[in-house]
Order: sequence, then C-alpha cells, then structure tokens
Amino acid sequence: MLYYLFDFLDKTFDLPGSGLFHYISFRAVLAALLALVVSIWFGKYFIALLKRRNISEVQRDEKLDPFNTQKKGVPTMGGIVIIVSVLLPCLLIGKLSNVYLVLMIITTLLLGTLGFVDDYIKTFKKNKEGLNGWWKIAGQVTLGLIVGLTLRFSPVTVMNETVDVLTENNVTVVYKSPDVKSTQTTIPFLKNHNFNYADMFNFLGTPYKYWAGWVFFVLLTVIVVAAVSNSANLNDGMDGMTAGNSAIIGVALIVLAYVSGSTLWADYFDVMYIPQSEELVVFLSAFVGALIGFLWYNSFPAQIFMGDTGSLTIGGIIAVSAVIIHKELLLPILCGVFLIESLSVILQRNYYVFNKKRGQHKRLWKRTPIHDHFRTSMEQVLKVDPTCVVKFKGSKELHHETKITLRFWIVTIILAALTILTLKIR
Repeated sequence: MLYYLFDFLDKTFDLPGSGLFHYISFRAVLAALLALVVSIWFGKYFIALLKRRNISEVQRDEKLDPFNTQKKGVPTMGGIVIIVSVLLPCLLIGKLSNVYLVLMIITTLLLGTLGFVDDYIKTFKKNKEGLNGWWKIAGQVTLGLIVGLTLRFSPVTVMNETVDVLTENNVTVVYKSPDVKSTQTTIPFLKNHNFNYADMFNFLGTPYKYWAGWVFFVLLTVIVVAAVSNSANLNDGMDGMTAGNSAIIGVALIVLAYVSGSTLWADYFDVMYIPQSEELVVFLSAFVGALIGFLWYNSFPAQIFMGDTGSLTIGGIIAVSAVIIHKELLLPILCGVFLIESLSVILQRNYYVFNKKRGQHKRLWKRTPIHDHFRTSMEQVLKVDPTCVVKFKGSKELHHETKITLRFWIVTIILAALTILTLKIR
C-alpha cells in the first residue's frame, strides 16, 4: 500500500524522497527491519497471550534429553508470529499487483493454515498425531498445482534466456532474447547451466514435448513443495534450529532472486533473466527479518516454539521461491541440512522395519532426525528397547542442543555460500 502511495506522490507532486520506493534495495532493507521489529514486538505479547490461555507444548519428553532441559509448558504455535511479521511488511511495502508476490502470500497463508490446524489438533484436542497426513499432502499438492499452473498460464510469468547490457555512447542499452514461457532451469556446476525439462521428451516431437515438459514441471513443483516443507518440519526439533537455518537459506535466496531479477547481474553471471522476480527480494527480506526476530524468543532456552504453523510455512516459502526463479535444482545443496534430516528418518524407518520382519531390532542411528542422534546415549536407547542394536553409534560424547544447533547453522552457511558460488563455478 505504501508503495502505491509514494509512487503517486512521486509522479504527481515530485515529493522529495518518495522515489526511494522504486528501489528494490531500499524496500528490501525496510521490509527486513519492519519484519524484525514486528516479530520482536508482537512476539512478546503473543507469548504472554499463549501463557494466559495455557496454549503450550505437551509432547516433549524430557527423559530422552540427557541434559534434562525442561520444555513442557513452553507456548507453541509461534509460527503465527513469523507469518504476521512476514505479511505485514509485504502488504505495506510490496507491489501487490506482482504475480510472484501474490504467489508467496498464497503460499504463506495456505501452509500457515495447514500447520495451524495440525497444531490446534495436537494442542487443544490432545491428539499427538495431529492432522491426518493425507490432508497435509493434499494441501501441499494444492499449493504445488497453484504455483506450477500459474507459472504455466499467467501471461506475465515469462523469462529471457539471455541478456546483454552494453554501454553505447554513454547510454546503457539492454538487449534481451524474446520473452518466452519456458521449463528451463539452472543446473549447478555445469558450463551449459540451463536445462530444459522439455528436452527429456524429444521423442514425442513438437509440440507435444513442450506440453510434456510443463506437465513434468508442475509435478516437480508439487514434489519440491512437499519435500522441502516436510523436511523443514523434521528439522524443527531444537531451539533456534529451523529458524536459524531458514534465515541463512533465505539470505542465499535473496541473492539468487536479486540476480535473476536484474538485467545487469543476469548478464554478468550469464543466468536467465526473470522479469518482475525482483519483488521476491522484498518478500524474502521480510522473511529473513521475521525469522531473526523470532530467534529473539526461540533461541535456547526457547520461550516459544514455532510448531507446524511455522515449519511447514517456512519450508513452503523456500521451495516456492526457488521454483519461481528456476533454481529448484539448487535446493539439494542449499537445503542440504533439511535433506539430510529427511534421509535420516527415511533410512532409519526402512532399516528398522526391514530387520523387524526378521525378528531383529536394529537401527542405523540412535535417534532420528539426525540432530537427535548427537544428544542421545546408548543407555537411553537401551532403556526404551533393551534388544536394540545400533549400526552407527558415533562418539560417546554427547552434545548440548545449543552446540548441535550452532554446528548445523555453520553447515548451512557453508552450503549457502556454495550455492551462491555455483553462479560462477561451472
């Protein structure tokens, strides 16, 4: 709203300073600061409200924590703080007519609602299973279809494969390839870094291969949304873990979105140019600011947990942002921590079930997601299952969750830096 107000004042009255709202960098910094302030201010009152209503975490089991960290009674549903802190700056500062910003708002509201219902069932209905898994999948599939089909059929969601910015007679001239609807994506580390999904269906011939490419792209979008949102949910098990990792990932996505939405930088890094995608920088800046503000209360010892309201929303925002700028194949690197957490759960479960059919109780790790492995002793495992055999016991030294969280942050920083470097390493 403020964007349109200051745009009117600039064009009509030439008001000094009103033109600042035309600069993405200015609005991005403003959005981040506003989100940070809102998160800290609103978080304080929201925590007090949850405590008065006794809306708190009831599922934590301190017996499995060797450091006896008391977490029962800590308010949950803190994802509401993140959602409000992200949406408010975007509604005030963002260009609400921008299709990509609209998609991000839909993502936030849809997955936020899905996570809220899950938290509500767990907290108020005292059902630890929460929302039926099929409903979660249905919500994620719906979002994936909305995003994928919008990118396919919206007339403004186009890209330019190549951009050349030249200076001629002291005048900057931009030469762009034609605006096209494309299923191209960026492949890391390869010189010919663009790959068109339609090329996988060359055997169908023209134009059928393009339709098949779009069907594949939409299905891939659904998979990416579901995978990243669920992975972020699994990563949410220690104070500050998911918020910190996601803030770091958000910073990397800001860089990628800024490059994709700028003709100058798209030319410099030789990446596809996506008109209007620079508005993602504003949204993602608010996203990072909201997460840092949330860490004010979520860092150890946590005064509030984000719950599924927050973790599902965070994962969805990361996934959809990457899909919009055609960088979804960079997510296994950028979200490497999330990927490892998910794989640890999948492998542990299948390994356990496989051996249980043979009358053996075996695990790959002491506990999963993998972050819990580092703070769990064999004594604790054997108390629950005396006949259990763990394949990878690891060090006998146990770590406090603050050390585990910080180390996971460091790994994410390395992966985020590597993701950004893929723009040059080919």
